[in-house]
Amino acid sequence: MTDNARQYELVLLGATGYTGKLTAEWISTNLPADMKWAIAGRNGKKLQGVIDELKALNPDRKQPAIETCELKIDQLLPLAKKTRLIIATIGPFMHHGEPALAACAESGTHYLDCTGEVPWIYDMIEKYHSTAQKNGAIIIPECGIDSVPADLTTFALTNHIRKTLNAPTANVILSLVDFNSGISGGTSLTILELFNEYSLSKMATALQPFSLSPVQPAPAAKTPRGSVLYRLLGLLNLPELGGIQTTHVMASVDTCITHRSWGLYETSAKDTSNPLLSYGPRFRFEEHMRVKSLVAGLAMNIGVTLFGILFAFPPSRWILAPLIKRFVIPQPGQGPSKEAMKKEFMSYRAIGYADTEMQEKVLATLDVAQGGYGATAMTLSAAAAVILRGRLGETEAGRLGGGILTPATLGEQLTQKLDEFGMKIKCGV
Repeated sequence: MTDNARQYELVLLGATGYTGKLTAEWISTNLPADMKWAIAGRNGKKLQGVIDELKALNPDRKQPAIETCELKIDQLLPLAKKTRLIIATIGPFMHHGEPALAACAESGTHYLDCTGEVPWIYDMIEKYHSTAQKNGAIIIPECGIDSVPADLTTFALTNHIRKTLNAPTANVILSLVDFNSGISGGTSLTILELFNEYSLSKMATALQPFSLSPVQPAPAAKTPRGSVLYRLLGLLNLPELGGIQTTHVMASVDTCITHRSWGLYETSAKDTSNPLLSYGPRFRFEEHMRVKSLVAGLAMNIGVTLFGILFAFPPSRWILAPLIKRFVIPQPGQGPSKEAMKKEFMSYRAIGYADTEMQEKVLATLDVAQGGYGATAMTLSAAAAVILRGRLGETEAGRLGGGILTPATLGEQLTQKLDEFGMKIKCGV
């Protein structure tokens, strides 16, 4: 079936959930008015409620159609064949995500989601990457706050270093230097459920830095490490990134995706004999979060480590998980209020080191006046716009033709679209 024969350009699956509603609003207010799209889910009455809210938000725009279906491959495959692209926002993806991704891979339908579940992506690559390649389906998981800021900032920095210094990149170090962002019940539940779904050995394997990369790197370039004291405490002190850096809870997730981007570009550079596509054969990425003091950084490290230890062992997990679900985290479908979201923002800083004798440094920033969920709605919509209405054949995703890819394979076009939407990435600052 050709793209022109399909009923829709875009179907949003999971529009009644917290992130799904925000994404529906972003599509309705920012994507072209002539785009034919639909919202899909299991409950037609709730879907109609979303449309009623969209009418109030943008009454002059033609509203999306409604498609009702269960999250089963026999119902999702006909839906996938109706559209050029599906955006999936139904999590946890380890429980609900595979049928939609499989349907898109099988039908040659492009796919975006907002998961941060690397073990699930690890399995999906093994199962469906070849099928998606064969059928020309561009599948991009983690196209939300996980892991667009890390992936696109790294792409922009390595591209800048290549163009301005004519050199490969050895390291990119990213830091979340300031933010105000809430958390939803769905995200909280996903974090807890990962420990129930996957064994410790599977988690350890899937979260290795290059676990998702199609190739492995050359011997590592030397990474800046700072003083012995900070290293002993598991911290880093980089003045260019605002000082003391501690553990960022999403660092391992973003590292896996960013290194997959490196591997996809590295493979393409070798296949096409075009070194300009390569980040650099010895490239490494790492991510941190800025804190105001050594004590705060140490406390963060201890807290993250303690959480991991307690949830790694079933007895303590069985005791703590129900208490956290009941008294600490929001319920599924809940998240920051619209009023609270008006004050949310995220600010990243990054430093790239050229892989040269001088190890020249280049700084980059990413700033967005959105919290994690508003930013996710933005990035999903921007990626959809590039795939559906951009010059897809000029992106690495387009040249690769299909497969399980990454946000960075949409390259400069995604960076430019995000800039239009309000996520500003600047290099050489």
